[in-house]
Amino acid sequence: MPLHLIKLAVGCESVKELKGWVAERMQAARKKGLPLHHVHVTRMTPKRVDEVLAGGSLYWVIRGEIAAREKIIAIEPFRDRDGIGRCRLMMQPKVVPVLPRPMRAFQGWRYFADSDAPPDLKSAGAGVAAMPEPLRRELRELGLL
Repeated sequence: MPLHLIKLAVGCESVKELKGWVAERMQAARKKGLPLHHVHVTRMTPKRVDEVLAGGSLYWVIRGEIAAREKIIAIEPFRDRDGIGRCRLMMQPKVVPVLPRPMRAFQGWRYFADSDAPPDLKSAGAGVAAMPEPLRRELRELGLL
């Protein structure tokens, strides 16, 4: 069973904005001739790498709710110019919206069990997936979704 990571998408207001960020990074990577992976640098390196790489995703918390995920394909620890240990989380550049679920703020990233992960939004049906994100958020806050 895969193990996931969960992290706040600081400064991001919507899944649409997150998709835009990833698209910009992929465009820049394409121009530089780099591999087309979405790379997120974090301070701490996961210790349970094998479990995460067995199909895990990085779940993004946006505006207080788990909103999207990206499949993790590699984890690369490294040292920055100042000698500080860092980690590159390399992901497929495909942002997958998930069924929104409230999540309180936290620092850094956390492990996220597969049993706790929300299903992809498309599994809720075409009607829910086609709704604008603000409407889904409002319906969820009202307990209707």
